[in-house]
Amino acid sequence: MVCVFDVKRECEELFDEVVAIRRDFHKHPELGFQEVRTAGIVAEKLREYGLEVKTGINKTGVVGLLRGAQPGKTVLLRADMDALKVNEENECDYKSEIEGVMHACGHDAHTAMLLVAAKVLSRHRDEIKGNIKFLFQPSEENFPGGALGMIEEGVLEDPHVDAVFGQHVWAGIPSGKIGVRPGPIMAAPDEFRLTIKGKGGHGSAPHLGVDALVIGAQVVLALQTLVSREIDPLNPAVVSIGTFNSGTVMNAIPSETKMTGTVRLTDPELRKEMPDKIERIVKGVCDAMRGEYSLEYVHGYPPTVNDPEMTELAGEALREAFGEENIVDPGISMGGEDFSYFLEKVPGSFIMLGITNEEKGIDKNNHHPKFDIDENALPLGVEALVRIALKFLNS
Repeated sequence: MVCVFDVKRECEELFDEVVAIRRDFHKHPELGFQEVRTAGIVAEKLREYGLEVKTGINKTGVVGLLRGAQPGKTVLLRADMDALKVNEENECDYKSEIEGVMHACGHDAHTAMLLVAAKVLSRHRDEIKGNIKFLFQPSEENFPGGALGMIEEGVLEDPHVDAVFGQHVWAGIPSGKIGVRPGPIMAAPDEFRLTIKGKGGHGSAPHLGVDALVIGAQVVLALQTLVSREIDPLNPAVVSIGTFNSGTVMNAIPSETKMTGTVRLTDPELRKEMPDKIERIVKGVCDAMRGEYSLEYVHGYPPTVNDPEMTELAGEALREAFGEENIVDPGISMGGEDFSYFLEKVPGSFIMLGITNEEKGIDKNNHHPKFDIDENALPLGVEALVRIALKFLNS
């Protein structure tokens, strides 16, 4: 069965509604696993649309199920709901009313667009073959995230999900364009915590101590050679030290240095090797300079890897709707996303919705305190979700 309703017209007619929903969420941001208000609104609207609704999945997650008129496959569409610990610096009518909390990554838009996509599709259940799950996930921003817990609580079953799709508003892409890429599209965001032990002493007699600060400085410099000299330059990788703490006064040799860092990779095999690579360098420097160390390496989200077949299906649906010239390669982002857990279980694809409009002054990166989106992109994002779902169910 091929759906005959005018998708573009219906999505454009709901422009005011999707903007209003997004602005309401933006004014009332909630951190991970605290999305009580957001989840309540989501569940209420899904029930209004006549969907089967389950709430409280992994604390605040919500799933709405639309059963089509005829049996068929099941597709899952996902949005995340949580905000960030960022103090908003925008001056607008919909500025965050919660001090120190802001939708600085666009999850307000993700939730609004998926809700309106659910409304559009629910109007035409008699034309749909198969099922559509609308999944609203908590706590994407903070590891271990909300996706894995929802999967463990069964969101990919009853009925079994055959494909999964998600989208992210992306400041690196102009409004009106959509990024589509097979294979790796986002990295695994791992982290490590390192403590170096030396021997304290007076700054006037450094030879009597073991300077943990100097050892730490050498470790920082040596770690830079991992990416520059040990990893294929065509294989994306990042090693960055984010914190470095040592010493208390200007005339004492520090006995301890603590640092933390992040490692970003897309290659699963290289990811397995990285803890040993880091420890080899840390151990070598500490041994050479008479220090001791303890190292903790924490694996974060897996890399986000799009299934080639599902990405081709999504790209075809989007090219048909918006034209070849508006579908772009977004490249690989070294940011992380727990949508990766869904892609490890089910074939699917993660697309990037362009929201930058320099003429409107909307040009700040995701997570910036002045991040905003060109709201003209919202109906396009709604239409993208609707068309991809229908393309899959009718394929």
